[in-house]
Amino acid sequence: MKYFSIAILMVVLFVFSSCNGGTSVTEEASSATEEEAERVSPHETVNAQVGEAMIEITYGRPYKKEREIYGGLVPLDAVWRTGADEATTLMTDRDLMLGELHVPAGKYSLFTIPGESSWTLILNNVADQWGAFDYDESMDLGRTEMSVAMTEEMAEQLTISVEPGEESNGMLNIVWDMTVASLPIIAH
Repeated sequence: MKYFSIAILMVVLFVFSSCNGGTSVTEEASSATEEEAERVSPHETVNAQVGEAMIEITYGRPYKKEREIYGGLVPLDAVWRTGADEATTLMTDRDLMLGELHVPAGKYSLFTIPGESSWTLILNNVADQWGAFDYDESMDLGRTEMSVAMTEEMAEQLTISVEPGEESNGMLNIVWDMTVASLPIIAH
């Protein structure tokens, strides 16, 4: 009787795996894990050419969802990852000036310190890091001030853009809620 029960169990497992369309239980578990890992905030990569420089910014794009953003979800006068999940990254294939900051070609993490009347942009030499939790000021490439203005329309989702201008000039904009922080870009 004991061997009969084991044989039936083996037949049931064989039939189950055959009906499964060839997908193993391990593959199904892996798919479920990937689905659970879907991000709440979509991620985006922005590519722009300013003069001869190719600039790429990758960031998580959280939604406002009726929350107070600056001074609420995003504390004022504190380092912010400037997005969701991993730290935002900026990569350039040529040297740039971001405001007053000279930026050699390379990849950096981009942080900001939002304030009421101005923001500080920070580029950090540790490009791949999670949020601002392990942010180390001693690893900064440098900091520069950003101008801040109120927008006419509310932006539900955080948006970072690079707008090419004339010749080697451009503008970096960070827009969310009713705020836009801007910084001029000059490509060398």
